[in-house]
Amino acid sequence: MDRLCPRARRARHRPVRGRTRQYIFISSASVYQKPATHYPITESTPLANPFWEYAQQKIACEERLLRAYREEGFPITIVRPSHTYSETQITLAVNSWAKSFTAVDRMRRGRKVIVPGDGSSLWVITHNTDLAKGLVGLLAREQAIGHAFHITSDEVMAWDQWYRLTAEAAGVEPKLVHIPSDFLAACVPEMRGTLIGDKAVSAFFDNTKIKRFVPGYCATVPFTQGIRRTIAWFDADPARRQIDDEANARWDKLIEAYERGLGEAVRLFRGADS
Repeated sequence: MDRLCPRARRARHRPVRGRTRQYIFISSASVYQKPATHYPITESTPLANPFWEYAQQKIACEERLLRAYREEGFPITIVRPSHTYSETQITLAVNSWAKSFTAVDRMRRGRKVIVPGDGSSLWVITHNTDLAKGLVGLLAREQAIGHAFHITSDEVMAWDQWYRLTAEAAGVEPKLVHIPSDFLAACVPEMRGTLIGDKAVSAFFDNTKIKRFVPGYCATVPFTQGIRRTIAWFDADPARRQIDDEANARWDKLIEAYERGLGEAVRLFRGADS
């Protein structure tokens, strides 16, 4: 069975071989060992993510392309972005990807938003313009062939901080609900990969390598600035503020189930103590 992604398949085709000086493959920082056994994460951190098929397929793509480099001299450069956002995308641990204003809309309506775990896991969010600076710096750079690079911000914060800064940019005080990731994944299995295989686990990165290959590279958009731009983009046109009703209903159900179970547990233990 061929599980390689379309980009890796195309790399095997004759029209590509011998006709390109450099082939850039956009992988993902989710390929790194989960959880990592050493921090910060570097490009030599093992690639192993048993929780998320998306990451496993990215690993398979990387392995195939690197084999082509070793055996045929195929000019591959691998880029591993982590959590990246833009003016048009609000990135939180639990949000709708297609309609990402949904979480901010909940905050503004005074509804609770879900943070996985206890909100203390460390994470990195990178503005797309900062990713672009590193990526463009690798283009046509012969020394980068055969290498893999992650390109992220050096700004590291706990998930609670990312949520609170997003809420501050939206002009509200958030109501955060901390729910264990294994509870979320048990109730909604499709959340297993993106949480247990990614956002629920602390991840921050050593960007020494990209800075060495691209002199002068530095992420310069702090989240406080970037998220204000993002909220302003959504606020500029009501048509942009689309809401994911299905996600809203699912989150409400998760919050209700968790708080009901928590309440029952508290009553059970308080009753036992008395």
